[in-house]
Amino acid sequence: MTDKFLASPPAPPAKFLHRLTRRGIGRAAGVSPSLSTARRETKPVRLALPRLHAYSALPGFKLGLGVTLSYVSLLLLLPLAGLVARPWEHGADAFVAAISEPRTLQALRLSFSAAVAAALVNVVFGLALAWALSRYDFPGRRVLDAMVDLPFALPTAVAGVALATLYGPAGPFGAVLNNLFGVKIAYTPAGVFVALIAVGLPFIVRSVQPVLEDFDAEIEEAALTLGATPWQRFRRVALPALAPALISGFALAFARGLGEYGSVIFIAGNMPGKSEIAPLLIVIRLEQFDYVGAASLGLTLLLLSFVSLTLINLAQAAVERRSR
Repeated sequence: MTDKFLASPPAPPAKFLHRLTRRGIGRAAGVSPSLSTARRETKPVRLALPRLHAYSALPGFKLGLGVTLSYVSLLLLLPLAGLVARPWEHGADAFVAAISEPRTLQALRLSFSAAVAAALVNVVFGLALAWALSRYDFPGRRVLDAMVDLPFALPTAVAGVALATLYGPAGPFGAVLNNLFGVKIAYTPAGVFVALIAVGLPFIVRSVQPVLEDFDAEIEEAALTLGATPWQRFRRVALPALAPALISGFALAFARGLGEYGSVIFIAGNMPGKSEIAPLLIVIRLEQFDYVGAASLGLTLLLLSFVSLTLINLAQAAVERRSR
């Protein structure tokens, strides 16, 4: 009987303990929290998901991104979309007929061949000019360096008038070339070539000149101590380092020459099938209210330019990988 009263009292019901614990009484009375939670329902586990609107370390990133996308869409994407959609208004047959005319094919051929040839010539002479401006100090160097940027600031129409004056039949250069060699520059396809050389030269010089200025002279001195000739030092030491910049300058000069209009029309003569370039033919089609034909030629020029620049960029990436 004594053992019965000395034994620990029976535990209260779990439901009762749960109510006491919720009211804060169970803990004060020394009731174990584990008993009070015996019959409590298990809460679902919540996974810590990443926040969708996380704060960015860049202030104004969302606003800047929105303004940039809107700017690019209004000035680039929407006009390109209109150019892509316009040639198909009368069907694919009208598009093929517009770009397969002999006059159109000749204009595309002249534009691409002159742009490529002028860019290749500018690679040689632009590299020589950049080399002279970077490696040597001579009287008038700063003036010559400033004149390199003149085609950037000079209006293209003014450049065309100046070239036509210099290389025309009565010009100082045109008359000499015609009298001595029988070569006509103005109002021929050669005039297109000369104009594209004039406007594309700064792109080569400004692409190569910073690389030459940052080039380590100790590498060339090491090659010299090993017995390398000047040509070997240029071909095996300097040229691999300059190749990516040369290709980049070639791409810029080619793109500029392909779309050049103002400086070409004054010296080319604009004879259909002979000295007429593709941008001029687009303007002529627009003046004739042939919007589908103009858009077809513009889309063809855009696609060919995109493919050409893509191949040039792939070549530049391959050269950079080899130089590493």
